[in-house]
Amino acid sequence: MASLLEQIKNNVLPVNAMRSAAKGALPVPTEEMLEVLVYLSQNPLFGQDARMTLAQWDASSAMEVLKKDTATPEVLLYYWQPENRRPVLMPILIENQAIPDSLLMELADTGSRETVNMLLASARARSSPGVVEALLGNEYLTPIEAQALRSGGDNSANATSAPPAEETLQEFEVHPETEAALQAFQKEHATEIAAVEEKPFELTKEEVPSTEAGAAPASAETAGSQEAIESTAAGASAGNTAEPIAAAVPAPEAPAVQLDEFESAEQKRVTVLQRVSRLNVGQRIQLGFIGGREERALLIRDTARLVQNAVLASPKVTDAEIESFAGSKNLQENVFREIARQRRFLKLYPVVRNLCNNPKCPLDISLTLIKSLQVYDLKSLRHNKHVPDTIRKVAAKLYTEKATRGGAKKE
Repeated sequence: MASLLEQIKNNVLPVNAMRSAAKGALPVPTEEMLEVLVYLSQNPLFGQDARMTLAQWDASSAMEVLKKDTATPEVLLYYWQPENRRPVLMPILIENQAIPDSLLMELADTGSRETVNMLLASARARSSPGVVEALLGNEYLTPIEAQALRSGGDNSANATSAPPAEETLQEFEVHPETEAALQAFQKEHATEIAAVEEKPFELTKEEVPSTEAGAAPASAETAGSQEAIESTAAGASAGNTAEPIAAAVPAPEAPAVQLDEFESAEQKRVTVLQRVSRLNVGQRIQLGFIGGREERALLIRDTARLVQNAVLASPKVTDAEIESFAGSKNLQENVFREIARQRRFLKLYPVVRNLCNNPKCPLDISLTLIKSLQVYDLKSLRHNKHVPDTIRKVAAKLYTEKATRGGAKKE
């Protein structure tokens, strides 16, 4: 009897069966079903259904097919195409010898930071001179990683700068309280963890907020220093002397020492990044519980929601870290919702204040928490141009109510 794909190609399969095939509902082996779906993805009548089915296909089931030598080129190339790529499947595709080196080189040359991490973790990619050369031209490759790649062989950035995943996790002492919390988290989210286990590490994109004038806003300390300098400069101009300006500007400190310290801190940060990029989701969750402050600062920006939640659920996370997370503009919405969901965090007033002043915080959370702000924070918030108009208006209304309560309005 002819295979299902042959029947479709010969146009002898009934329409109802074709529709079922496009939805992946026929009782055939996964390998054959994927081949059929890829073929139907170009069908003018059933193509959309087939593409939707492929996009929603169970990742673990697809991985079992894609890692085999028997996987057909059509299926491999379908998932390789940029519009069909799924990050969880890319490491398997990169290692499959049926994918030509030319495609790997193209990927290495133009891939994202997430793609660079995958290629650095791939033994096949690191052993290919053409892929290594293409990686060296990728804008997301760090200088340390480039230097390690140029050394050749297995001395890739991930191999030299980061120990195996097991060693990374074994570096940290695990207290009974942390171990119990980790096990409870793993048990509660076992199904979700299994579903995204192979999701590679990817940082949320950093955002540089801009003021209405288009310039990056200064911190409170920097702004204060700038105001002092401008004020002194104005006085100097009136008095026709430059001495006050010189006094207002601090003398430069030893630049060599500062540069060394910066390079040391930057290299340490990159090393932590490389170590974390080698871990799967389950291992990153474990590191979120047992790791140190630097690991948590990196993992809270992991695009995997479960990893973010693991950092916030760790008994080791400090109040100061939560305050910092609440005010960060480089985190995903889930982080702010998880912080607002935990009562122990909302007992910290700076956390509430930071959430209300954070333009990335979901509006429904800000509107709930704004009622807890003290009058002087409401006064400041009503003029915060970075938060939504709704927040400013509510802050102004609450400020008027609280400032006039029991007496005349306070200015």
